[in-house]
Amino acid sequence: MQQKIVIYSALTRLWGNKNTTRQPHGTLSANGSGKLRDFTPEALAYIRSLGATHVWYIGLLEHATKTDYSAQGIRPDHPDTVKGQAGSPYAVKDYYDVDPDLAEDPHTRQTELDALIERTHQAGLQVLMDFIPNHVARTYHSDACPKGVTDLGATDDVQLAFSPRNNFYYLPDTSLILPLSTESSPYTECPARATGNDCFSPSPSITDWYETVKLNYGVDYCGGSGLHADPIPDTWVKMRDILCYWAARGVDGFRCDMTELVPPAFWAWAIPSVREQYPETLFLAEIYQPHRYGEYLYTGFDYLYDKVGVYDFLIALGKGARDAADFTGVRDVVGGEQPAMCYFTENHDEQRLASDFVFASPRQGFLATAVAALSGGNPLLLYFGQELGEQGMDNEGFSGCDGRTTIFDYWSLDKLQRLQAGNYTPAQLTDEEASLLSDYQRLASCYTDPIISRGSYYGLRTEGSGRERVLAFARASEEGLYLVLANFASEQADIALPLPAEFFAATGITEGTAFRAADQLTDAVDFLCLTTLAPLRLSLAPHGLQILRLTAV
Repeated sequence: MQQKIVIYSALTRLWGNKNTTRQPHGTLSANGSGKLRDFTPEALAYIRSLGATHVWYIGLLEHATKTDYSAQGIRPDHPDTVKGQAGSPYAVKDYYDVDPDLAEDPHTRQTELDALIERTHQAGLQVLMDFIPNHVARTYHSDACPKGVTDLGATDDVQLAFSPRNNFYYLPDTSLILPLSTESSPYTECPARATGNDCFSPSPSITDWYETVKLNYGVDYCGGSGLHADPIPDTWVKMRDILCYWAARGVDGFRCDMTELVPPAFWAWAIPSVREQYPETLFLAEIYQPHRYGEYLYTGFDYLYDKVGVYDFLIALGKGARDAADFTGVRDVVGGEQPAMCYFTENHDEQRLASDFVFASPRQGFLATAVAALSGGNPLLLYFGQELGEQGMDNEGFSGCDGRTTIFDYWSLDKLQRLQAGNYTPAQLTDEEASLLSDYQRLASCYTDPIISRGSYYGLRTEGSGRERVLAFARASEEGLYLVLANFASEQADIALPLPAEFFAATGITEGTAFRAADQLTDAVDFLCLTTLAPLRLSLAPHGLQILRLTAV
């Protein structure tokens, strides 16, 4: 039976951190860090209670940091090449090593990660990790790579701006000038290398990914001579081997960062190559250009981010900037690619739904998540803490108070700490937090229902006062029918729900059939007759949600 994929993503450094200091710009010794061991069997059971089938552990790889691990044999990073104290997990310093912050004993970080992978599998969950193919930390150096592996850039001809045999792009006769200089001995790089976000300037700005360098996949960006893929570029081989290395360690799939900055030809070569050895490996692409969806699915990706479609629409609807009746058109504009869209309402790049920058309301955020979760059998991505109404309104340091949970700073989350202190029960949560968590867990019980995991979708239009903010749709299969209605307004909505003849033709339901309607959130039961002759009359509370599973009587 087809199963709906639900990915629970967590910034590993923040999970399980019991330190409550929360000093802005605080060091590791001041603010602490979560550890791999904090994903206990109880923690993993909790994650499963949210419907998760996969855990995406963000920040597993060793990355640039201001914390000094030279005693563990790790080269220190220059502070000017690190964002925040902890550093970005997307400025990878060693593709083959584990972030020492995450280990109880940095010397045993590799075996501690192996234990986490095994623990996750024992909990019935699959492991996803980041694959960051476009860029690396400026101080990249692997001391954990397998014997015989040549380091990235080790054999580059640095006098050439571009060569398909080089791993990096160079700016000959220039020296790098970083936007921040905090040391008496500034960081030196000569010749300068191109910055990760396609910045081919020796002076990247503060908004550039200045802490990273772009990898060379054989595309001559400056010379205009296109892609050089014969013979296979050295970078292709090195990156394919990294994927295979982690698949051999037990990683089940990869969330591929900024996929569209890497040429499709690489993916079309690398993904089948990995699957020759590890056939079940899952590949999820971070992508933001809908006109390229088909191109990247053709290369072998299983799923793609849906950011500019359903995510953007639901945020706009919640803010009163879109009409609920437009949802079906937004959902279906991708046509046959819809089952490959990975829906989400929060992730590490976006502002928290409960933040002052989005809805300032955990309940409204839940509505958006429920719509995304129930409107298709395609994957759903959850970001840790959203089920508790995490706001992301802390001023952590480099991140600032921007409505996001920092990925750059050592920090801890109060809501998560209280959940964990209560052994993943609501014991130390507020009533609002406990109610929200309960609803997320009840929502999760729908994911395994075949109507949701593989049923058809039918968009419905409501009538009446406030209809513009009430989103309605049906999911149907031979097992039954769901009606889902979400009121994104802060006022009660009394609406009519007409059922046109097309609805009965599309769902295969016989007009005039009586149904028992059980609300999956409240357990309330009603009896409905579905007909074209009279619309259903329904009342929804402010920010109210009804998930009605209909069974013929």
